[in-house]
Amino acid sequence: MKKTTMTAYAVCIILGLIAGLGISSHFNIQTASFGQDVNISPASIDILTRTNQAMAEVAAAVKPAVVNISSTRTIRSHPVQSPFFNDPFFRNFFGNHFGNMDQPREHKQSGTGSGVIVDKGGYILTNNHVVSDTDEIKVKLSDKREFKGKIVGSDPKTDIAVIKIEASNLPVLKIGDSDKLRVGETVIAVGNPFGLNQTVTSGIISATGRANVGIADYEDFIQTDAAINPGNSGGALVNVRGELVGINTAIFSTSGGYQGIGFAIPTNMAKTIMDTLVQKGKIIRGWLGVSIQPVTRELAKQFGLSSERGALVGDIVENGPAEKAGVQRGDVIIEFDGKEISDPALLRTAVANTVPGKEVTLKLLRDGKPIESKVIIAELTPDLAKQSGDFDNSLKGVHVQDISPDMKNAFDLPKRITGVVITDIEQGSPAESILNRGDVIMEINKKPVGNTKAYAAVVSKLKSGKSMLLLIYRNGSAIYLSLS
Repeated sequence: MKKTTMTAYAVCIILGLIAGLGISSHFNIQTASFGQDVNISPASIDILTRTNQAMAEVAAAVKPAVVNISSTRTIRSHPVQSPFFNDPFFRNFFGNHFGNMDQPREHKQSGTGSGVIVDKGGYILTNNHVVSDTDEIKVKLSDKREFKGKIVGSDPKTDIAVIKIEASNLPVLKIGDSDKLRVGETVIAVGNPFGLNQTVTSGIISATGRANVGIADYEDFIQTDAAINPGNSGGALVNVRGELVGINTAIFSTSGGYQGIGFAIPTNMAKTIMDTLVQKGKIIRGWLGVSIQPVTRELAKQFGLSSERGALVGDIVENGPAEKAGVQRGDVIIEFDGKEISDPALLRTAVANTVPGKEVTLKLLRDGKPIESKVIIAELTPDLAKQSGDFDNSLKGVHVQDISPDMKNAFDLPKRITGVVITDIEQGSPAESILNRGDVIMEINKKPVGNTKAYAAVVSKLKSGKSMLLLIYRNGSAIYLSLS
């Protein structure tokens, strides 16, 4: 059938349908009108226009100080060795180089992230995971200038790193007070991923003081619904005044995509870490000298508490800051230096971020009644950190103390039992479901641990991922447990 015949045939069918539906065959059908005026009041348009203008101004002011960070690292791989490599026949046939195929190989891996210039001297805040284990760091500014970056210091436990570039005429972002953030406040996230121009997203503060997220050891995250996409890690979270209030870190996702939950490290924490790294060249953390645990529903009833908030003091280190301040077992810490404490993780982070020597106010609940106590924070030394379970192995989060005469009586321990007693086990510890408070660890991998010093010496040498054999005293008898 020819094309003209098919077209005429189609027209006849359409005309027939129109006639059957009773529609006039005079094609007086009005065309739909597009671009009609929408009924929006001038006042509303003016408000939205000014809001858009304000957001654009904030973004424009912030973007120059947000940089792209590209890094390269050397990856060493070990090929699986074949039994044929040692066969003389194959060596004679292929040559001696055949046996070298199982040798470790190296290749370069590149990564990218963002950073924020916070000082005219070239100091840049970013995430530790952006620059860790790198061989070379390049920093690209918004004006296309490129510089070699040098790591000043990093802190994996908070995922903060400070790098420095040698440059002049640098744009700098003012650091704001992250403690003043309120839920519902508008924020803007700015990143510089993949060498592209800056990306800008906006949203609100969904929550503050988020802990137990599983991203870092010390967590006090700002939660926002502003999109923080891959490559934006280390970028800026700013308020409507263009002040830096957070360092963008991660998104919560089950699929790898953005799902409306992003996390940023508050600047008050980041600035404390940066100052100690720049001025001291190392991380200095505060120490309170208590073992703490969550307030469960059952414990709240037992202690006569109206809610499950706070950190319950399970034990106190002798001659530590808390004991000197009059803190007692059974006290519930609900506020630290003006910051509300809803769970032990927040207290742990707040204490760690406090400069040693500073006097702070503790608000406690004792027998259900509120009291206040002044305490001078001490420095967390490596030995104290080890006693507090700060290890990278299966005993991470396990707090121990020497067995005092009072503890021997309290736990009804025979004289022959020596070791360290477990005073607390942090939530999420690998040993959480295996060990208990009150257990006495007598041996680790068949090595006696008669006191906390011996315990720290043994545990500090145990590597992550390795199983260990423990001899513990529990409920009147000594038993072996495997911890992996």
